[in-house]
Amino acid sequence: MQGFICVFGVLELPVFVTLRPGFWQFSPMRTRRPAAEQLHADELCRSRLENQIDLRHPLVQLSHRLPWSALEQALSPQLPATTGTGGRPALPMRLIAGLLYLKHAYDLSDEAVCARWLENPYWQFFTGEVVFQTCVPCDPSSLTRWRQRLGEAGMEELLAHTINTAHTMKAVDARELSRVIVDTTMQEKAIAHPTDSRLLEVARKKLVLLAKRHGIVLRQTYVRQGPGLSRKAGRHAHARQFKRMRKVLRRQRTILGRVSRDLQRKLAQREPSVRERIGVWLARAHRLLTQRPKDKGEFNSDSQRC
Repeated sequence: MQGFICVFGVLELPVFVTLRPGFWQFSPMRTRRPAAEQLHADELCRSRLENQIDLRHPLVQLSHRLPWSALEQALSPQLPATTGTGGRPALPMRLIAGLLYLKHAYDLSDEAVCARWLENPYWQFFTGEVVFQTCVPCDPSSLTRWRQRLGEAGMEELLAHTINTAHTMKAVDARELSRVIVDTTMQEKAIAHPTDSRLLEVARKKLVLLAKRHGIVLRQTYVRQGPGLSRKAGRHAHARQFKRMRKVLRRQRTILGRVSRDLQRKLAQREPSVRERIGVWLARAHRLLTQRPKDKGEFNSDSQRC
């Protein structure tokens, strides 16, 4: 194909540049080119990462062993097809796969892995960068969207390539892959401390809510007085004014007893299914009203046992 010759005079030195026909046209791409193929002009003279880091680092060794091309070919069918020629191209597959691996290897969030990638040259080399970058690789929300695109099958493919690479590097033995060890570490649940004041107020709210949901009109709901008494009991307990706190608790028990008895009287005219559903919470309210601090099997929470 014949080209065009352009001559530019710079400091009286002619420079010849060959421009091919159609050089201004760009073909649509679904993903960006690898970092080594899209270096900017100001990055060509910068020192490459491989000249600055220790090539014996585990991440460097792993980056040479992982089959990035095979991984990209395996994950490409999981991605939606490109329907238009415009818009910003997608992130490179190696960058996304590398960030997902680093996220799970170091137990980080999406925001933390992007922030640490910016500071760590080994992480940048692992994800395919050639020179040190000073901007975050992507928005943290992009990782969420990529996980949704890949789906369960794509994540399993990524895990399979990781295991195969570990087996090839003799990092794991075949016998270790014959069974799966599930992490069953116990974690504390986000349950509030079982104070009497809170339990009484929660029981009152639940009974009022159930009555309203089934069209039962109560004589009085104490919707304004109840939360105020709960806050007052907490303030008295914090100030170690236990006599005043017990007075507030007696008032809360009186209110809960009135609401539960009123609801029980009007529940007799309802359907058996409604009586059964509300009867569970009436039994819990009765248990709260009758239990004492040293009773066995004390009711400590409306949803969990402590």
